[in-house]
Amino acid sequence: THTHTQLQVLRGIVSVMQSSYILQRVSVCLETDPLSPMEESEEKERGIMGQKQEDEGTCREKAAGMNTQNSTPDIEEVRTEPEEKGMEEGEMKKEMEMELEAEVKVELCQSGPGLQMSFIRGTDLFGYVGIEAVLDQMRRKTMKVGLEFNIMVVGQSGLGKSTLVNTLFKSKVSRKSCTPNCEEKISKTVKLHSVSHVIEEKGMKMKLTVIDTPGFGDQINNENCWEPIVKHINEQYEKYLREELHINRKRRIPDSRVHCCIYFLPATGHRLRPIDVEFMKRVGKIVSIVPVIAKADTLTIEERQEFKERIRQDLAANGIRVYPQKEYDDDPEERILNDRIRESIPFAVVGTDKEHQVNGNKVLGRKTKWGIIEVENVAHCEFANLRDLLIRSHLQDLKDVTHNIHYETYRVRRLNESNMNFSELGLSARPLENGTADTSESESHL
Repeated sequence: THTHTQLQVLRGIVSVMQSSYILQRVSVCLETDPLSPMEESEEKERGIMGQKQEDEGTCREKAAGMNTQNSTPDIEEVRTEPEEKGMEEGEMKKEMEMELEAEVKVELCQSGPGLQMSFIRGTDLFGYVGIEAVLDQMRRKTMKVGLEFNIMVVGQSGLGKSTLVNTLFKSKVSRKSCTPNCEEKISKTVKLHSVSHVIEEKGMKMKLTVIDTPGFGDQINNENCWEPIVKHINEQYEKYLREELHINRKRRIPDSRVHCCIYFLPATGHRLRPIDVEFMKRVGKIVSIVPVIAKADTLTIEERQEFKERIRQDLAANGIRVYPQKEYDDDPEERILNDRIRESIPFAVVGTDKEHQVNGNKVLGRKTKWGIIEVENVAHCEFANLRDLLIRSHLQDLKDVTHNIHYETYRVRRLNESNMNFSELGLSARPLENGTADTSESESHL
């Protein structure tokens, strides 16, 4: 009886300790974040296992004569549960690995009879290959060779063409800046003058050619005043085509093709003039045109927005294609960017090469009685948007469109028209008509 009483007391003590342990765990769980259903089930199983192990230990130590047959199968059942879970987790992992392998599997597609092409992602490679290093190679090669960019400015005299080009490249690159004894009188015919410069910035060299068109739109009778410009553009295509068709071609063919034409619209506040419509309809088929509103500071913000809207309506009504064209958008991201640009066309710009102090900083701007018009401030004019389009975001695209679209169209037409005989091709270009496209070239290094 004495031993029986002692056993009962010991069992009571053990049950009190278990209850206090359970209470402690409950308080800890309440203080921490709530557990997920899976974590709760795991905690319950751990608690059950701990309770059973403590009961078994106390029974073995204090009650050696008790029958342990009933506890043995329970222990075996508890032990089999984690083993079964481990097997299930292993199977789950295997299934996930199988699914990943199925996803990562090399995709094979038949691109032709007997030709098989595969797409291997970066995660499928066994290690680092180094394909991305091609970008560095292309960058080094481009920096060593440099690039060529040819830009044409067209518009009436006095619209600020030379000033805007100087502002774009922040240097004296216009025809008037390079020729101190430049004649200010209006030319009787449209003459084309090209000035070339080599501009270097942070190790990158660019050969910039600015083609000016003095005399355009300055006459009383402006009939066919765009013909010398069209002729010059086509002559550059012809020159490039002849170089391509030589048997022993140059390693790098000099590129004198016009990559972009900036057309200056006077800030009248009305609509496009007949000369504007005719010029852009004819030239827009053979070169990328970017129309701009010159000297936009002569218009108020409301007048400027109304004028831009009228111009966009006239462009759509006359079927005039200006850069960037919708049909040349390759991917969704490029389409979104180009849609924003198309909404801003024509760009209302202000050009100047003079600096002024604004809040302690030097800025390019025009000083008036009412304040300073900051050229690079988007709130004042859209010069920054034009610069980003021509230089920072679409310069290479302008060159690609010129080569792949405009030049390719000219090349196909010429080869189909004349069925060129390669033996008759020569280096000499056809002579120009007197007084139509008198070109003068000069070079400088900046």
